[in-house]
Order: sequence, then C-alpha cells, then structure tokens
Amino acid sequence: MHTDSFQLGENTIKQIQQQMEAGNLSAKQLTLLYLKQIANYNQDGPQINAIVEVNPDALHIAEALDVERKKDGARGPLHGIPVIVKDNIDTADKTHTTAGSVALQHHYATEDAFIVKQLRDAGAIILGKANLTEWANFMTEGMPNGYSSRGGQVLNPYGPGKFDVGGSSAGTGAGIAANFAVGGIGTETSGSILSPASSNSLVGIKPTVGLLSRTGIIPISNSQDTAGPMTRTVEDAAILLGVLSGIDEKDPATKMNPIVIQDYTSYLNKDGAKNTRIGIPRNYLTNLTDEETALFNQAVKDLEALGATIVDSIELNNTPKSSVMFHEFKNGVNAYLKNSPGSSPVHSLLDVINYNQAHPKEALQFDQTLLLASEKKSGTLTEAEYLRDRIQDLAQSQENGIDKIIDDHELDALLFANNLGAGIAAKPGYPSITVPGGYTSEGKPIGITFTSKAFSEATLIEMAYAYEKKTLHRKAPTL
Repeated sequence: MHTDSFQLGENTIKQIQQQMEAGNLSAKQLTLLYLKQIANYNQDGPQINAIVEVNPDALHIAEALDVERKKDGARGPLHGIPVIVKDNIDTADKTHTTAGSVALQHHYATEDAFIVKQLRDAGAIILGKANLTEWANFMTEGMPNGYSSRGGQVLNPYGPGKFDVGGSSAGTGAGIAANFAVGGIGTETSGSILSPASSNSLVGIKPTVGLLSRTGIIPISNSQDTAGPMTRTVEDAAILLGVLSGIDEKDPATKMNPIVIQDYTSYLNKDGAKNTRIGIPRNYLTNLTDEETALFNQAVKDLEALGATIVDSIELNNTPKSSVMFHEFKNGVNAYLKNSPGSSPVHSLLDVINYNQAHPKEALQFDQTLLLASEKKSGTLTEAEYLRDRIQDLAQSQENGIDKIIDDHELDALLFANNLGAGIAAKPGYPSITVPGGYTSEGKPIGITFTSKAFSEATLIEMAYAYEKKTLHRKAPTL
C-alpha cells in the first residue's frame, strides 16, 4: 500500500488507530508523512521553524512497532503515534536537550524524563524536539515568544510573522497546528502551554502540579512547573494526559494526587457542561480587543446553551509581584546542570551566564536580565524574601483566590480568554484547559480557558469537550 492513499489531514489518534488496525496504514508510513510535512513547511515554505531536531531513529522505531503490532497487537492508543517533545524535556536518544540555549547546544541527557519513558512504554514515537522560547521564557525581558539562540524564531502558522506564536512552548504549539505530528508535549510555569495553545488554535492541558512527573525537565520553578499535552482535539489531549500521568518515585509531588485516573477518555461527555456553574472574572479580560471580547462573549453564550449556569462579573484578586521564580530557578537549574557531562562547558547558572557573555553575537540577541537577577539569589531557598513570597503567593492565589471564589459562588470552574488567568492558577499549581474559541476577522486564533481547583482535570475535560463539540471552531491553517 502506498502512503498516498492515506491523507494526513487532521486525523485523530483514534482515527489513525482504526486505519492501522484495518491494515491501511503502518506507523512507518505515518512517520514518513509527518517527515514530509516537516520537510515542506518547517525550514521550507513558510519556515514555521517549530522543529529544532528530528529523531534519527524515528523510522526504525516505527518499523519495530509495526512488527510488534503484527505479532502481539497494539500496546494501546499511542502505539505507532508520532509525537514531538519540547526541547527542555530530557530524551536519552540521539537528540539533544538544550532549553533553546546555545550554551547547552552539545548537551545530551543521560536518561529519558519520566514522562518520555511513559510515552515510549505506550508505543509513541518521539519524532523530534520542538523549539521554544529560550530557557522557557525565563532569560530576559522583551525576548519575542518562540525565539531561542539555538533554534531561532518560531512562526505562527495562522499568520507567519504577523501573529504572535505564544510561548514558551511555541514550537510544540506551531508544530502541532502545522500538523508536524499527532500531538506534542509542552511545559508550563505560568502560561507556557496555555499561551501557545490558544495562539495556535489548539487544545492545551496544563495539569495540576504533581499529576505528571517533573523528573528530567529543565526547571524554572519547582512549585509551578509541569508538562502537559498539546493537541488538535480534547479527545487526543485526554488520551495523552492519561499516558503521561503516573507516580514517579523520584518526584514527591506525584504522590499528592488523591484520585488516580489512568483513562481520561471516559470524561469525554457531550453533556459535560450541563448543570455546571462557571464563573467569569471580568477583571481579567482587560487585554482584549473588542473583536476578541465579542468572541469570548459568544463562548459564554454557547456554554449557556449547553446548560451551564454563568456567574458573570465576579472579582478575582490579582496576585502581587513575587520573587519565587528567581529563587527557584537558580536552585533548580544548578541541580539540573550539576549532572551535565564533563565535556559540557556549563555546570551551573553562572557558567551559562559567562558562556553567553563570551559569545554575545550568538547568545545575547536580547540580553539575559532574568538569568542575572536569579544568579544574585543564594539558590538555597533560605531567604526571608523567598519564604514570605511563597507563603503570600499561596494565600493570594489559593485560600483568598481560586478556592475562595469557587467556594463562595459554588462554581465548577472559572472561564478566561487565552492565557489571561494563567498567573493566578500557576502559583498554587492548579489545572487549566484551553480550547479553540474562534478567529478574529484577520484570522487570529482565540482560546477559551477553563480553570479549577487541584486535580479537577476530569471536570475540566468534560466542560471543554462539550464546548468543543458544540462549536467545532478549529480550522487547519493554510500553509
């Protein structure tokens, strides 16, 4: 059978598995189709520049999985499914892990991140690494979303060079929107999945901190970091979330989850918004144009039509400026880099700063103000400033923030546009899911984001799925 008879389109995981089970498609053929898509649009054509490295073993892995399928059947829904992984997540294969930094351009991880092991065990093919905003957007102020010294600038496939691609998981967002893989993995500290997902008309799940292991991910903030799936449908995101989650002995946060759910697809409920109460913190919707506000208001009407009760114009407090990320970044990056191989030029945050200063042309197009500010902290997390800010962050975002507003109004979720609520949900490590919410007259994508308390992913998936199925907003970009 020739790959020509299978059209890549925006096939879902389930649709692809049906084709594979019927013998109409192999994992090798599918992988070749995605490699062709990358060849045509990543550095050629519109030069989306989302993929920074292709896994040289991807086709061999695909063929091996085809042999296994014939012999033993499929391992599960991800068997033979190509995915891309953000370049701050460790992959112990022939691809580098660099956080987009030229200082780490020769850095290979010695073992897979826990979530990468989960993907491989499920039969997924790691097709390649996705470009990102350098150091997951914790390098300097004013760096464009999607720029890294190692990978260059990622472009938004809906308007290359015209629309912001979002960050920091820009390559994952643009890559999945441009159909370079079935799904992708991003990471978020505050908005880094939600921003590129909403900017590229995708579904992005930023899970509760602790649902997914943080082991083997180049960190920013121990208290806020999490990986999460970025896909074209809620169903695909739910499948990936179940595979990615799991208890990791090396990550104590993964033992906080009181409700271990292996399969989130049972929450794909078209009536998932019925009898729910959804709050709208209007004070968070100030950065929108009139057209974007109209799209958001339409989403509210659509949810009402689905049977949700809308509690409008509630006041959610804004969280004050905090030093937490500066303290935790130095601590986390030093702990990560101490394991770099001896041949690596960088073994600490200070080494990175010095490397960048010695190579300003390649490394410092946009300065490194955040790295410098973080280096001034002790990295021991003993400062009163850090401890007070961490305690205050939790009080303002949790007890007096999301928990309070949800309890006071008996809500199931809060609704935001794009990633405008990312900051307040990030501080207590609370989950959010963003879904395509339509396009402006220029064609710029808008996302609708549901947020709730810890480990409420199942509820959020139900609401997001019901909204997605009613509206079916997502349209593929014209490349």
